[in-house]
Amino acid sequence: MNDKTSAYQRDLLGHPKGLFICFGTELWERFSFYGMKYLLLLYLTKYHLFTDEAGLGVLGSYAALVYAMPVIGGLIADRYLGMRRAVVFGGLLLVAGHLGMALEGEQARQIGDTVVQDTGALQVFYFSLALIVMGVGFLKPNISTVVGKLYAEDDPRRDAGFTIFYMGINLGAFTATLLCGWLGEVYGWAYGFGAAGIGMIFGLGLFLWGQDYLEGHGEAPDQNELKRPFMGPLSLEWSIYLAAAASVILVWQLIQFTAAVGVVLNLVSGLVIAALLWFLFAHCTKVERDRMLVLIVLTLSTVVFWALFEQAAGSMTLFADRATDRSLFGIQLTAAQFGAANSFFIFTLAPVFAVLWTWLGRRGIEPNTPMKFTLGIAQAGLGFGALAYGAQFPNEAGLVSAWWLILAYLLHTTGELCLSPVGLSAVTKLAVPSVVGVMMGTWFLATAYSSFVAAQLAAVATKTVDVANTAVSNIDAYAELFDQLLWTGLIAAAVLLVLTPLLKRLMHGIH
Repeated sequence: MNDKTSAYQRDLLGHPKGLFICFGTELWERFSFYGMKYLLLLYLTKYHLFTDEAGLGVLGSYAALVYAMPVIGGLIADRYLGMRRAVVFGGLLLVAGHLGMALEGEQARQIGDTVVQDTGALQVFYFSLALIVMGVGFLKPNISTVVGKLYAEDDPRRDAGFTIFYMGINLGAFTATLLCGWLGEVYGWAYGFGAAGIGMIFGLGLFLWGQDYLEGHGEAPDQNELKRPFMGPLSLEWSIYLAAAASVILVWQLIQFTAAVGVVLNLVSGLVIAALLWFLFAHCTKVERDRMLVLIVLTLSTVVFWALFEQAAGSMTLFADRATDRSLFGIQLTAAQFGAANSFFIFTLAPVFAVLWTWLGRRGIEPNTPMKFTLGIAQAGLGFGALAYGAQFPNEAGLVSAWWLILAYLLHTTGELCLSPVGLSAVTKLAVPSVVGVMMGTWFLATAYSSFVAAQLAAVATKTVDVANTAVSNIDAYAELFDQLLWTGLIAAAVLLVLTPLLKRLMHGIH
């Protein structure tokens, strides 16, 4: 019996057992993340009586930071901590953050024109969000890296392994949105947020229990370097943990000041674009420069897509809460539970798209990468077209049928399947090998920036929406926003469509 045969016999269902440890850990991490995502804005506006604009500001700041932090967490793990330590540390921060959110404090109340809020509870809430931001930064990028290390580069099971892992992400998101969304709105916010925290405890416990199955992958590149004194008697490892704790305090303050987050994002984005342009003309051949320019254009276009897509936790959730007949198949859903539609459609449609691209490819008619991006952005816009159209037909109670919201989620998901996996692949194909990591970080920075923009776009409707108004009055305000988002998506898609022939030439044979 050779070593390879022996290794396969130690596997589970034909894959390394460590895959299923990572699968379960990520499932519970995503359970915790999505368990609170769709509750967040509702909690702020309905329990602490934030205005829509203020609530969206907190949501935008949090979402931007939570998508940007994995870039830093991944770099720290790669160079110093190793993936295993980073995942454990991130998991501990996430457990603390999610459980902290279960402390509701006293409900806000309106006294005349003044809203009286429990400021102490709100500070605990902001600090809990900061812990989650930092926890996701350390855990999210590194658990995926551990999965990759379980397979040899030429292992034919690698793609199937990542498919299984990706299913864990969506299974966690789907179940959490349904369960936590129901608990939070029906039984109390603490139950929804608390369930998300308990889920993360399960995930962290599973990861710690399954260390042996990770086969030693994900350890620090230099164990001795980690033990070296760095800050007085503190080792480098504990200095990193201390610096991360100090960063939590910084994030705690940033979340409360949306304008500051916007300034930081603009500054960082400007510096990144300037650095990339310098690299293009100082260190790239003509072919490399052309391909990198295509990648930069595609990355910038994702800001439009994700700004539309991330309306799910913002304007679409408020629309579901205030203007939608939430009954489906005789079941009364909560507003937060509609977020589960995206994960459901990922389950059902991802295999269909995989087969579709293969089928089209064999016939030589598979759309190229820029065209797939165009299709993705157009479908994101059309999703809002469905909502704007459906808003014209409220029922006797003045509410819009939930099926229009489901149709919007369907179109957003098909758009995501055209753009998101294709985009990650494009980074690895078009980037100069020496800066693939930088370009992947830039990709996630664009996602962070778009999350901030999404909140600003959703705030457009807040100028005319009043919670005390009838549903019909609010429908008009949201319909106007959705109409604007429809044309934003279609115009951006049209611009990219016009550029597609040029971008295709600049890719120099890469599809």
